Amino acid sequence: MTGRSSALLALCLGAVCTLPGCGIAPTGLVRAGEPATGIREPGGGYTTARIFFLSPVGIQAVSRHERTPAGPQRAMDLLLAGPTPAERARGLITEVPDTIGPLHAAAAAGAVDVDLPVPVAELQPAAVSQIACTAAHSAVPGGRPPTEIDVRLHEPGGLPWTLHCSDSGNAFPVLPAAG
Repeated sequence: MTGRSSALLALCLGAVCTLPGCGIAPTGLVRAGEPATGIREPGGGYTTARIFFLSPVGIQAVSRHERTPAGPQRAMDLLLAGPTPAERARGLITEVPDTIGPLHAAAAAGAVDVDLPVPVAELQPAAVSQIACTAAHSAVPGGRPPTEIDVRLHEPGGLPWTLHCSDSGNAFPVLPAAG
């Protein structure tokens, strides 16, 4: 290698080595508020309802355009209607049985109550997640993020099951506080 080539190589290596220190300090995760659910789309006059279906890789949320914020009852109606033809073409299905009948849902501050016509044990785990996560992502008063909404599934003749929905769309039981 010639002296000129060595100098050029050293200059390039020096420049590459100083690039990572360009004066921008890492900040880590910065919380910027709630996830964008139920937000009006600019100029469209619509809000977004999030409905959860099953895909080949797990539970997946889809967005549906609504004229008004979709409360829990509207969200349950959309879930029971199943995937649209376009969603089915993308491989989305539902595990919520079409024979289940209507699901009645009502919101309270930070919570949704869903009346099931069948015991929870008769539903596939994916169906329970679909119901709970769709309810948690509906228009629920109280300002809680969907992952902190208490979804209470009321089955016939039993105590309600209280669930939370994870960021990945899976429901899990809320354990009683130790004390």
